[in-house]
Amino acid sequence: MYGRVYASTLQRASSYMLTCSSTVPFQTAHRCRLSSRGSSSPERNGCSAVDSLRGSLSVRQFTTHQDLDFQQSRMQINSTLRSNEQTVDVPEFDGRVLSAVRKFDTNQLAANTPNEDRRSAATCLQSKGMLFGVFDGHGGWACAQAVSERLLYYIAVAMMPKHSLEELEKCMEQGRPVPPILQWYKHHTDRNYRDSASLYIDHLRVFWQELLDNCAFKRLDADISLEAQVPLSNDLMRSTAVQVAFAGCTACVAHVGTDGIHVANTGDCRAVLGVQREDGSWEALPLSLDHNTQNQAEIDRIIAQHPPSERDTVLTDDRLLGVSFCFSCSVKTLTLPNEPRFESFSYRQVLMPLRAFGDVRFKWSLELQQSILASLESGVDLDSLNLYQYTPPNYLTPPYLEVTPEITYHKLRPQDRFLILGSDGLWDELSSEEAVRLVGEHLSGIHLQAPVSASERQLKLGQMHELLLERRARASPALDTNAATHLIRHALGTGEYGELSQERLASMLALPEDLARMYRDDITATVVLLNSDLARSRHR
Repeated sequence: MYGRVYASTLQRASSYMLTCSSTVPFQTAHRCRLSSRGSSSPERNGCSAVDSLRGSLSVRQFTTHQDLDFQQSRMQINSTLRSNEQTVDVPEFDGRVLSAVRKFDTNQLAANTPNEDRRSAATCLQSKGMLFGVFDGHGGWACAQAVSERLLYYIAVAMMPKHSLEELEKCMEQGRPVPPILQWYKHHTDRNYRDSASLYIDHLRVFWQELLDNCAFKRLDADISLEAQVPLSNDLMRSTAVQVAFAGCTACVAHVGTDGIHVANTGDCRAVLGVQREDGSWEALPLSLDHNTQNQAEIDRIIAQHPPSERDTVLTDDRLLGVSFCFSCSVKTLTLPNEPRFESFSYRQVLMPLRAFGDVRFKWSLELQQSILASLESGVDLDSLNLYQYTPPNYLTPPYLEVTPEITYHKLRPQDRFLILGSDGLWDELSSEEAVRLVGEHLSGIHLQAPVSASERQLKLGQMHELLLERRARASPALDTNAATHLIRHALGTGEYGELSQERLASMLALPEDLARMYRDDITATVVLLNSDLARSRHR
């Protein structure tokens, strides 16, 4: 959905003054893909005007309200990349049941301010497994925040046996302490909606009371919708509930048990398994499918849910209902010794995922939307909540969006080494195969090189030099002990030959807040190192 900025662009750039002003409803803009390494063209993402800037920028520096030098020291780069990283070594559950997870590394790098991605990790204390989730927010961070706090509880409750649920209910009825459900692993920067905690517990209790054989994703989304419609105990909780419902987020959650991995995915986050072949090379095994217009099954599913008369309007230009929120910008380009000139361009926020939590703007009737927003207008500034009176075009037969996840199961094998969960900001920059190779070589310390082929032996001297640079780049030592940080560093800093480019990485990290989100998305990555010994013992 979003992209990276080329080092070559920065080398040609002199300096320019950029001022953004939103001309449409949503506050948060999504980035444009400027990289030829991705599958989407700039025109496809509404960024052709931005792309045309590359020819007009000429030497070193970007600025908003002050000049900003793009060059950062190695210490500054490492500090930025590692500020949100976390590593957790997972002990055995007890003397009888071993954990299928040895350790996990996780990290985040924001492009939006604040970051719209969230992450979660917890041990299921009742079922002896672990849950990991990544959540990619859009239209703000509110929905991703709520889902990251709540979804793992819903999933854990859904997996509990009936007698355990009955015990939970007895404790609530008798006022006794409730047995813990999850052991959370929180980074010190992770946030919580503390004021809404009691509301969240009440609706979780209703879920286990009903003992439904129901999807945890669907139930949580229904609760998010309900909470935005009913009176709540105070204005803060009411405003939060409405903000959560009108924002949206995608989610990919993995439950890693002693026998296998269940993955539930809705939207365009992704889960990929790293498999080590007998020869030591690495294979990427996808455990989820992206729910966007690159997925033909998704296109067919959505079109089939609406009348034939809407066939050409449900999905337009790879967007749900053709929704595109355009942001106008003016650019001051300096091409010394000539006088500065001003150019303008626009970039767009698009709804690319075709399944998501929240996003009631694509689920509720127009009458319900207008009623809820009108009920807030007397005492709440809608702009402060990132809420706007906006109707998507061709909004005829809602809902157009759903949260139902696709669930996959993979039985663990000795060759299954690790699991990568990432928000789409990671997959915009790296393919699944690239990510698995990077993590695999990082963990093993072995960088396999394919033999020089017969055709490569016929290369000219200059071409052979490039080939040698590429091969040497792959053998460069890792700079990070945290595998998730290693992924993010390579996602943003890989140069022309696969080498880590200090200049490219420094430039990407020094982009000012109002400019960074044009060129890359928030990135969240979690790398789960699996207990291969446990899988090996079960295969004997």
